[in-house]
Order: sequence, then structure tokens, then C-alpha cells
Amino acid sequence: MALGSQFTNNTLLLAGAYATLGVLYLVVVPLFLYFWMNRRWHIMGKIERLGVYGLVFLFFPGLILFAPFLNLRLKGQGEV
Repeated sequence: MALGSQFTNNTLLLAGAYATLGVLYLVVVPLFLYFWMNRRWHIMGKIERLGVYGLVFLFFPGLILFAPFLNLRLKGQGEV
């Protein structure tokens, strides 16, 4: 009986770990990356831009999930 409860606890722990990593990979880091790019795009140095491009490649699935909902246009480009 104790073995079955340990198996259930390990399974729940593993499912929680997968869910946490999935949320970090698909939600938290891409949103932070969008925020970072929006604030620093015009003042980034070469090395920082290279790092951001690498992170965009790494977190591409999460960035695609949020792309339709974010507006990264410059301020002031509205109706005249």
C-alpha cells in the first residue's frame, strides 16, 4: 500500500515539474523577452542583440503564441 502512494506522489511531482517547466517555457520567458525587446530594441549593442536573437530562436513556440496579441509598433503612429 505504501508503494502505491509513493508512485502516485512521484507521478504528481513529475507532472507538476513538467507543468512548471512548460509554463516557464511557453508563457513566462517569452513575455519577459517581448518586454525586453520592446524596451531596448533601438539601444541594444551588438552582443546584446545577438543574445536576444538566440533567445528568440530558443523560445520561438512561446513567442508565436503571444504574437497575435501584442502590438510592438512605435508610439505616435496612429491616426493624424
